[in-house]
Amino acid sequence: MFTFETADQKEVRRFRMAQFNGKFATVRSGGRTVTGRVRSVREEGSSIPTRWIITIVPSAPGKATAPPSPARRYHSFAEDFRDLYE
Repeated sequence: MFTFETADQKEVRRFRMAQFNGKFATVRSGGRTVTGRVRSVREEGSSIPTRWIITIVPSAPGKATAPPSPARRYHSFAEDFRDLYE
């Protein structure tokens, strides 16, 4: 798990939305880039300015997948009515 601290409210909002929607989030901190799911966003209320501690579970990069191929059409709609008009 990767844990870091921030005081940027825009960044915290982005991580909370990623956590709520189950999306991946990317963090660049100290020359390191981590991509994963947000596990927690905790407020450290005893500090001024307010800070948040964000925990991210890194994920392995997935391989690119091709879009699914369209379903095969075995016969057209017109063929269903061919017998009616012959």
